[in-house]
Amino acid sequence: MITVRKASDRGHADHGWLKAAHTFSFASYHDPDHMGFRSLRVMNEDRVAPDKGFGTHPHRDMEIVTYVLEGALEHKDSMGNGEVLTPGEFQRMSAGTGIEHSEFNPSSDEPTHLYQIWLLPTEKGIEPSYEQKRFDDRLQNELRLVASPDGEEGSLKIYQDARIYLSRLDAGKLVDVDLADGRHAWLQVLRGSVTLNDIKLSTSDGAAVSDETSLTITATNDAEIMLFDLS
Repeated sequence: MITVRKASDRGHADHGWLKAAHTFSFASYHDPDHMGFRSLRVMNEDRVAPDKGFGTHPHRDMEIVTYVLEGALEHKDSMGNGEVLTPGEFQRMSAGTGIEHSEFNPSSDEPTHLYQIWLLPTEKGIEPSYEQKRFDDRLQNELRLVASPDGEEGSLKIYQDARIYLSRLDAGKLVDVDLADGRHAWLQVLRGSVTLNDIKLSTSDGAAVSDETSLTITATNDAEIMLFDLS
């Protein structure tokens, strides 16, 4: 079963400096029919104005993954980390027992376009930690593992039975995915358009997958996708 979440059906917020689209309930957007999918709790697509950002605020007991598509994002946290994410880079923050952080667009003239993703952790009260990595290899026309429970293939380590893949597909190219028994998937189209088992998806569309054993993702034009393999 494949259930499509169209981009236009998401919750939207316009704060002037921040334009956000919420796939699942978040902040002032509440939709009891879209509270998350499996361990995936938040899928926010954000656009941050130049010289603006999220001031210092706390989190706990959440796996937070951030991916920058355009622009840059400056990160600072209570563990002493201070980094700037640029396009193609992933950030993983395990909030655990508690962490404070801020995220700002350091440019004076360029907006920042990013995805922020939250997953529920397998256990609460872990020690907070942070990672940031760029994944340039094995991306084109294949699925590149970028996050996993054990950090395999150089991926970010997340405290959840989930694997996150990234791919950039040339028009007409495809990737096949086998899902093990009891596994689920979420596909998020970051750019371009694809078909998922003949279902058409466009930029910013998502799709929840359950009770399927195999998927074929075909780019109808140049596309970038993020795929989640979930328990």
